[in-house]
Amino acid sequence: MALEKGRLDAGEKILRYNDMAAQLVAWKREPETAWLCESPSHTLQQTLRNLDRAFMDAFDKNNPKRFPKFKKKGVHDSFRFPDPKQFCLDQANGRIKLPKLGWVRYRKSRDVQGDVKQVTVSRCGKRWRMSILSEQTVPEPRHASTSKVGIDLGIRAFAALSDGAIVEPLNSFRSMEKKLARAQRSLARKVKFSANWRKQKARIAALHERIANARGDFLHKLSTDVCKNHALIAIEDLRVSNMSRSAKGTIEAPGRNVRAKAGLNKSILDQGWGEFRRQLEYKALWAGGVLVAVPPQYTSQSCPECGRVDAGNRHKTKFRCLGCGHTADADVNAAINILAAGHAVMACGAVKAQATAAKQEPLHAA
Repeated sequence: MALEKGRLDAGEKILRYNDMAAQLVAWKREPETAWLCESPSHTLQQTLRNLDRAFMDAFDKNNPKRFPKFKKKGVHDSFRFPDPKQFCLDQANGRIKLPKLGWVRYRKSRDVQGDVKQVTVSRCGKRWRMSILSEQTVPEPRHASTSKVGIDLGIRAFAALSDGAIVEPLNSFRSMEKKLARAQRSLARKVKFSANWRKQKARIAALHERIANARGDFLHKLSTDVCKNHALIAIEDLRVSNMSRSAKGTIEAPGRNVRAKAGLNKSILDQGWGEFRRQLEYKALWAGGVLVAVPPQYTSQSCPECGRVDAGNRHKTKFRCLGCGHTADADVNAAINILAAGHAVMACGAVKAQATAAKQEPLHAA
């Protein structure tokens, strides 16, 4: 990373993967970086591939991403073995043989099916997790149900379904916020990098892991239930990053209601709408269903009976049409409109393109 950044600052082109791999061989011979020999070569090469991909994504003219940053030790630690010849998986005894590590036991969450392609080991809190990528040919799935549902995501209710069901939010971060704040204040009072500082930092990491696990469990159970019971799922195409953007502004043009907007942003990010949509996409595909994303404009202001669109139709948690007098729960009414918009999107043929793109995603088994 430092080498590439130095070349950019000097006005030179960055080195691509093949050149960096040649540099890796030279680094192993130097006394200052001889510790690289302690790691398997393929894991180091995969790191260089990741760096090369990050720079290519940053300079992509069509869809540029943020510039790569230096990786911090202890944050998102992981390594990958891309060649099946490098490791030996023994599912019957729940163990795997990795280069320079030998046989390592693991808790098997499911049986790995198909041809194993690669193994990725990553650290999450105090635990190490192993993800096994496999490839298999599966028949075209066909959903057993013919039901359709629209889903309106929110904060007061995590999800309102067009059939009238309301899913209450979990708010895993909000429930642990005070405890996490106390732990972080305790960390600030300790001497940095001392033994007690490291212990307290581990406690904070465990709290974050607990929050993330609770949210993930909630989203997985809900998305599985929805995809299992409905062949067509319509949701809003929400731009969560834009919705949760800071309102601070600048020194010259400071924002308004900054504290209230910060609290709203925290509640939005606590829901995990983006992760919920990601899970719905691949689970609907596996079940033989279809997921449709529709524009979110006016879904909460439209009347499904007469079609009138008016901001005055919605009264906080209730919907009452100023034209025909139709009343309903505001979130359920929005979900009904989302389902109707989903039918319109299907009629335009946009779903076929979404399904084709989704089928190109690789299947994972962990």
